Amino acid sequence: MQHYDVVIVGGAMMGSSVAWHLLRAGVPGQRILIVERDPSYEDASTSHSNSCIRQQFTTEVNIRISLYGAEVVRNFRALADDPEAPQPRLQEFGYLYLAGSEAAAANLARAQALQAGLGAGTVLMTPEEVQAAYPFYDLSGIHLCSLGTRDEGYFDGAAIFDHWRRSARRQGVEFRQGEVGEVTLAGDRVASVGLTDGSRVGCDWLVNAAGPRAARVAAMAGLQLPVEPRKRYTYVFDAERPLPRDLPLTVDPSGVHVRTDGTGYMAGCKPVEDGPVDPDDFDIDHTLWEEMVWPAIAARIPSFEAIRLRRVWAGHYAYNTLDQNAVVGPHDRVENFLFVNGFSGHGLQQAPAMGRGIAEWITQGRWATLDLSDLSYARIAAGKPLCELAVI
Repeated sequence: MQHYDVVIVGGAMMGSSVAWHLLRAGVPGQRILIVERDPSYEDASTSHSNSCIRQQFTTEVNIRISLYGAEVVRNFRALADDPEAPQPRLQEFGYLYLAGSEAAAANLARAQALQAGLGAGTVLMTPEEVQAAYPFYDLSGIHLCSLGTRDEGYFDGAAIFDHWRRSARRQGVEFRQGEVGEVTLAGDRVASVGLTDGSRVGCDWLVNAAGPRAARVAAMAGLQLPVEPRKRYTYVFDAERPLPRDLPLTVDPSGVHVRTDGTGYMAGCKPVEDGPVDPDDFDIDHTLWEEMVWPAIAARIPSFEAIRLRRVWAGHYAYNTLDQNAVVGPHDRVENFLFVNGFSGHGLQQAPAMGRGIAEWITQGRWATLDLSDLSYARIAAGKPLCELAVI
């Protein structure tokens, strides 16, 4: 039986980030194994992501994580210290949150004060101020708005993922196609992992980066994780009358969001019945576009009454049903089982901080640069949620 310092279950954005940061922390590549069920990543959440980044969260830890993520995206090539590293583009059209009630406006104001106090470039605007800057909106029924003026928008997450994965492989990290079928404990530690092909590998650390399948992996070790696949839809369309400037990612009170996407536009939403689905379920509910998405965006932006739908796809959130926040770090009993799960749609933008954090925990036994203890498994065990209110 081969033995590795670290076995990572899942090789998409999060697993590759962990591996790359472990290399930076001094763990030899040949002592790291990534087990990935589909090395094409065709159906991975990474491949179906809209690859956006924002600081407009309601919890301090998430704001700090995304501030660091924006720093990494802006300076990726320099921070990677690798001439082969790309320099991803960050298209800063910002996020625009619209509050449709006085209660929602109060929540928006509290969140913006926290964001600005931590260094984020968010500002509150009245509907009249937004209308002056973006005259194409119909802001009927809106009480208050919050706009991100920097470090918010779309980035080339695929380029970062590709570099992390290729760089890890080049430096000796082993990528093995397969699926974990068994996790064996010796006392209160993971001793080995069995794959469905009958092979088995030993490990000092097991990192669960299995995305929507994370709860299945945890259950193999007898651990409970409140993470399940939730379906999300993305629609790409052209407008007969394109807008005169970039459209911020506009989060409407209806729950629909829409933004600029190259020369066209991209909208998204959750299903009407938002419950768990099979991780292989990518079926499209076409009634959502006609009955929910298009009416919402056409009402908010009248120019979108005449549009042509070009593409639609479904992806999965690894949805934390307790509080929609990530679960990161060791289990409170099985200490060498590490979670990096439950990002509820924020995984790509949080991947830099998560990979660095897990690498620090493995090599130093602590969160060295950014305290991620608020996201620990302890709150899951205690049933004490750290609720994130700004989940799209």
